[in-house]
Amino acid sequence: MRTLTIALALLATLLTGVTPASAANIVEVTGFGSNPGALKMFRYLPDGLPAGRPIVVAMHGCTQDATGYGTGSGWRALADSGKFSVVLPQQQSGNNLNKCFNWFQAGDTTRGSGEAESIAQMVRRTQADTGGTSAYATGLSAGGGMTSVMLAAYPDLFAGGAVVAGLPYACAATMVEAFSCMNPGKDRTAAAWGSSVRSASPHQGPWPVVSLWQGTADYTVAAANQRELVEQWTNVHGVAATPSETDSVAGYPHATYRDGNGRAVVETYSLTGMGHGQPVDPPTCGTAGAYILDVNLCAAGKIAAFWGLV
Repeated sequence: MRTLTIALALLATLLTGVTPASAANIVEVTGFGSNPGALKMFRYLPDGLPAGRPIVVAMHGCTQDATGYGTGSGWRALADSGKFSVVLPQQQSGNNLNKCFNWFQAGDTTRGSGEAESIAQMVRRTQADTGGTSAYATGLSAGGGMTSVMLAAYPDLFAGGAVVAGLPYACAATMVEAFSCMNPGKDRTAAAWGSSVRSASPHQGPWPVVSLWQGTADYTVAAANQRELVEQWTNVHGVAATPSETDSVAGYPHATYRDGNGRAVVETYSLTGMGHGQPVDPPTCGTAGAYILDVNLCAAGKIAAFWGLV
């Protein structure tokens, strides 16, 4: 049936000279596993998705939902052009009143349990359905905190990640700690941050490459968290916490941290003057809205390029 649909679409293009609108939609997927974290799974599979293409997990921030974030952030449109699938976990108010992922609770951040395991099950289901093997994780705010969780607890599952206005792994273990971690942030040594990641799973490498995004005027998640994330992931990769090179992208400071082979394993974008949100660049990338900010820079596009997806 899928082959017939593609053939009919191609025939329509030949006859009319007009490319038909995408028939794909973000849809809910049920029965993806035991779902110990009681999350909902949404997914976007572009029209004509070849077998074996990568999988991107994109996690919304507090008060947001899967469909709104997947579309507003630009990931859905990017999946059409890059031909990869997008998994969109959605928090439920029964788990958290503000629909924040519980990135700070041990029961939801430990490998094999809670919300973390639910998200891992979504990836495995999509791998089974599409034949995709390589997976990547990203998210905004609480979704960024959960991205850190997934990269630490399941480094064998993810080749890369991107934390947008998020938190380091193991920054907090209670709700009270979570707020102090968000602002003003928690100052730990790079070795302590790195040890938290290495002890989160039996994995011993290779480690996911990580892109880190932060607004300098973010008063919800303090900019200090980006510094601590750099220390965490450069330590895990065994590279210096001093950039290998710095430059400017769309007028914003960008830094790259390379390993001994010259491979970029960590990068940072510091969005000067930006508050709390996901950077987009409408109309080519995303749609501005609550916590999705038009700053003339497409985070999703730059992240996908860093991962080698586009």
